[in-house]
Amino acid sequence: MSLPTPENQRFASVWDALEDTPQQAARMKARSALMMALAEVIRERGMTQGEAAALFGVTQPRVSDLVRGKINLFSLDTLIDMAATAGMAPMVKVSKPKAPAPKPALRRKRRAAVELVAA
Repeated sequence: MSLPTPENQRFASVWDALEDTPQQAARMKARSALMMALAEVIRERGMTQGEAAALFGVTQPRVSDLVRGKINLFSLDTLIDMAATAGMAPMVKVSKPKAPAPKPALRRKRRAAVELVAA
C-alpha cells in the first residue's frame, strides 16, 4: 500500500485540503456556509448592497466584502450576528464523532461468591 501523495489524496471539502488542522477547516466551513447563505438572501430578494447593509446591520462596504467572498474579513461571530439580525435563525449542527467499532468483550465464567460465617 502506498502512502498518500498530493496527487492522489482526497478530501471531504476544499477546507480540509487547505487548512492545517481539522479545527481550522471546521471554522472555515461554517464561515463559508454562512457567507453563501447571506449572499443568497441578497440575490433572492434582488437587494442593493445598501438595502442588504440595512437588513444585516452593517455598512455597505461590509456587504461588498461579503458578496465578493472575502472570507478572511469576517469572523464566525460576525456572520452569525448578521444572519440573526436579518431574521435567518442560524444554527450549529454537531455530528457524533466516528468511533471505531467496539471490540467484543471476552466472557469469563463467574464463580459464585461464597461467604463464610463464623458460628
